[in-house]
Amino acid sequence: MIILIFSMIVVGMIFYNRYIPVFGIKSVEQEDISNTITIVDIRDFNESYKSPVPGALTIPVAYLKRNYQDIPSMDLYLVASSKLESNMGIRYLQKKGYHIRGYSIADSTRVLLNEKKSMSLGNNN
Repeated sequence: MIILIFSMIVVGMIFYNRYIPVFGIKSVEQEDISNTITIVDIRDFNESYKSPVPGALTIPVAYLKRNYQDIPSMDLYLVASSKLESNMGIRYLQKKGYHIRGYSIADSTRVLLNEKKSMSLGNNN
C-alpha cells in the first residue's frame, strides 16, 4: 500500500512538472519583446538552426543544467518548440533564480512550408 501511494506521488510530480502550465507566465509574441530582456532559445539545435531567432542565446532544454550559468541576465524570455519544453525550461530556470517574463512557441511547420515553397519556386526559374 505504501509503495502504491509513493509511486502515485512520483508519477503525479512528473506529470505536474511536464504538463501543467506555470502559473503567471504568459505566452508573448516575439514582436512584443522589449530589447532589454535576454532571449533564450531552448529548442533543439536542429530546430533553432532552421529558424533562428535574431539575438537569442541558444541553449537547448536538455543542456540547461550544464549551461544555465552562461545566461547573462536574470530577466528572460524563452522560445520553445512545445508547451512541454517551455514548462520544463521555465520551472528549471525559476528554481535557479531567473525571472521569466514570457515565452513563445516557435512554429517550425510554417518555416518548413515557406522553405519548401521557396525551393519549388527556385527550381522553376
